[in-house]
Amino acid sequence: MLIYYRFNNFCSFNCESEFSMSAPTGKVKKRFPDNYVETAEGFDLLKSAVIVGENAGGKSNFINSLKYLKSLFVTNGQVKSVRPYVNAASLNSNKKPIQKFELCFRASNDKVYVYELQIDEKNIVFEKLQYIKNKKSKAITVFEAGRNANGEWYAKARDAHNVTMSMHKFMLGDVQVSNVKIGLIISRCALLGDPDALAVVDWMTNTLYPESLTSDMADDVIKQDADMHILEDERYLEIFRMVDYSICGIELDKEKPYSKTIIIRKDDNGNFFRRELQMDSTGVREFFAWAVHIFRVVYENKVVFADEMDRVLNPILSDRVIAFVNGAEHNGQFIFSTHNVLHLDLKTYMKEQIYFVTKNREQLTSEMYSLSDFPEVRYETTKIYEFYMKGILGGTAFE
Repeated sequence: MLIYYRFNNFCSFNCESEFSMSAPTGKVKKRFPDNYVETAEGFDLLKSAVIVGENAGGKSNFINSLKYLKSLFVTNGQVKSVRPYVNAASLNSNKKPIQKFELCFRASNDKVYVYELQIDEKNIVFEKLQYIKNKKSKAITVFEAGRNANGEWYAKARDAHNVTMSMHKFMLGDVQVSNVKIGLIISRCALLGDPDALAVVDWMTNTLYPESLTSDMADDVIKQDADMHILEDERYLEIFRMVDYSICGIELDKEKPYSKTIIIRKDDNGNFFRRELQMDSTGVREFFAWAVHIFRVVYENKVVFADEMDRVLNPILSDRVIAFVNGAEHNGQFIFSTHNVLHLDLKTYMKEQIYFVTKNREQLTSEMYSLSDFPEVRYETTKIYEFYMKGILGGTAFE
């Protein structure tokens, strides 16, 4: 489960931004007993969160920063900042801007890891992996590597990992000579069989899902294969039916599941109606795909970031999904971005579950903050969306 994510200098974000999934302390948790999970390490982690913001505010950039970080683990290619992803203001003020990423999460081996990565236009500037035994303990460094002030490479690790000179050379490859084309150090450690590095790489590649729907999704063969076992699971239908409770079954087309699958409905008189998915409404087609990710959260303990969910989730459907996610026992997390201010509801969410993203009109830079940053907002206040629309809670499209 994700504990926090920090990043800097990505697209419209040019200052350190933090997104946390830690539940609050105190009496407020008693109001929302289903909204969080207690871990053995002392972390109380939220099951869901919503990110609200105006058009072009930076919501997609936030999720894309996670996508980009994950891609470095998936492709295992050369690691360097990509100019379109670097903040424009940083490029103007700094000839060699550095992008920073930091993740803290609880992996499948029940250990809590803190992973840091800093990169520039050439390659890695700094990379570090630590783990935490419990919330109150100090972090223990697994390895640390990077370039010093003179541009020379270094790598060090704790003795428990039996790091030898040959391992140092493998971790850094030929960078001492070429100074280019270096992949993630953690990926090299994982290839050596280091258990902590393996756990982190597995979490990044198989647990973290920063997702958005694309027009070519229906033709994505790789995605179809990865989703097939879920679409064939009876529990999937339970989720998919949230979009329309007249749906009573599906006939899965294994070659083209996202277009040729038959949706079966039953009316009050017992009559059955069959329709090909590609002929159904846009909302049904898109939720057919998003229901796969909700399944991953609840039944496979994945961490899903869903971009632009308000194309699919109206407020009623959103309540159903969040109630389902919060009501089930699991170690997954569901975070989605939206333009719909009706999600600003303190009867459904804790303040820590509501985030805002806004863009400064003069500097064209984005900022992320939580509703919990406003202590004057009380749970007895029922019309949070009105405060937001009036600009009381920060930037809106009407500023």
